[in-house]
Amino acid sequence: MSTLVQLSILPRQQEDTHFILEEGLKKARLRKSDIKEWRIRKRSIDARRKPIKVNLQLEFWKQEDEIKTLSPFVPQHVSEAKEIVIIGAGPAGLFAALRALEAGLKPIVYERGKDVRSRRRDLATINKEHIVNPESNYCFGEGGAGTYSDGKLYTRSKKRGNVLKAMEWFVHFGADPDILVESHPHIGTNKLPKIITAMREAIIENGGEVHFNSKLTNIKVENSAITAIAINNEEWRSVTDLILATGHSARDIFYLLDENHISIEAKPFALGVRIEHSQELIDHIQYHGDGDNPNLPPAAYSLVEQVDGLGVYSFCMCPGGIIAPCATAQNEVVTNGWSPSKRNNPYANSGVVVSVDPSDLPNYKPEDPFVCLDFQKEVEQRCWEAAGRTQRVPAQRMIDFVNGKVSEDFPKTSYQPGIVSVDLHNVLPPLIAKRLQKAFISFGKKMKGYYTNEAVLHAPESRTSSPVSIPRDPDSLQHIDVTGLYPCGEGAGYAGGIISAAIDGMNCVDAIAKKYKY
Repeated sequence: MSTLVQLSILPRQQEDTHFILEEGLKKARLRKSDIKEWRIRKRSIDARRKPIKVNLQLEFWKQEDEIKTLSPFVPQHVSEAKEIVIIGAGPAGLFAALRALEAGLKPIVYERGKDVRSRRRDLATINKEHIVNPESNYCFGEGGAGTYSDGKLYTRSKKRGNVLKAMEWFVHFGADPDILVESHPHIGTNKLPKIITAMREAIIENGGEVHFNSKLTNIKVENSAITAIAINNEEWRSVTDLILATGHSARDIFYLLDENHISIEAKPFALGVRIEHSQELIDHIQYHGDGDNPNLPPAAYSLVEQVDGLGVYSFCMCPGGIIAPCATAQNEVVTNGWSPSKRNNPYANSGVVVSVDPSDLPNYKPEDPFVCLDFQKEVEQRCWEAAGRTQRVPAQRMIDFVNGKVSEDFPKTSYQPGIVSVDLHNVLPPLIAKRLQKAFISFGKKMKGYYTNEAVLHAPESRTSSPVSIPRDPDSLQHIDVTGLYPCGEGAGYAGGIISAAIDGMNCVDAIAKKYKY
């Protein structure tokens, strides 16, 4: 059994492995000759006060201890094995396919979008020409929404499954082993495509299948069991086990299920704006004036406030990041944020969103599964109209927004399609706008300097999570009414990020394997 110790050091000391080892041995009351191996197990920044510290958890193995290695990925060759069909090649779908290889099941993955590298051309078209390909964009395509929006791996979903295994699989396919150490691990959009490609190649090499430009267009249920699906409106193919991992933006899937009398439900979600400060300012605030310290990473922040009975909070904060256009249809505007692996852009952006429950909405009816989706769509389309029916976004300086004043000019923005000066009170519902007004003032008291007219609000931040859930049995993970249908990941309402989605994909395959006693 290994020995764990906690150690706090100064940022300038974190590259001095000799110092860290010596200090760790002292705390563990061990001599160097007592151990055969050691490592830094966890690392985090404590910037609550000066001096800023780096907190480390060190792990020592004594001579008699057995050293734990990474969980190996050991696939079986499954070309002749029992098939499971997976709709969607985001983290839930990909990790479901990888877990199927381990379990001895043959995964057949259908992805409506393009492969991870081909997607780049469509992203460039959104940014430069304001044209949205509804099947290939920041949300749809190999790797899902997370591939080109950053690759943040932090999750609070420790009880949902094997977080460490999912992280170790990322390392196996090419991620930096540091993701196993950092308290808020992050891969970076520039590195993810190679990792996603390696995952797909492993699926194919071991007998699985991956099909791009292959959209689920119909579904057949007989005697309360899934029996067949249609891809691209072509002939039906028989299916006994279908993992539905289509992501939070696949609205057509929700309509398809409803048309086929497969129950879905309205689900709480959140909506607001994406706000951009200079990274230099955020560093100065968070590091108490020590923001130019070269031993400190670009600073992040996390803010939350209760305003008039609803939560307002920062979401998907991107240090050194870029705001991206994430619409999935031509007549809508959507923002999201991402960072490269080095987080070295001059901007810091974050969603600041208001929690919305279905019952908060004026058109709420308990039997209506689309009440939150309709609300989301209305805001996105209103923003599109306000920005001139392009992929530019309505924008306003923070203090101007609070004071109800249209901004006359703007600092530079990372949002490539461009911004349009708009009074955001005219595009955001009062339910959202009034709470954001109060929250920004409160956040400025918590983070001195955050409340500034140099910060720019980009509207809307609306794809925080799915506004619809697909109900499933908590034990079998099958749809509550349809045997063989496994709602999975963010789009079904059972995940909130890359790792939790990956875990849910793995869990769905485990449920199928258990059913067939694999």
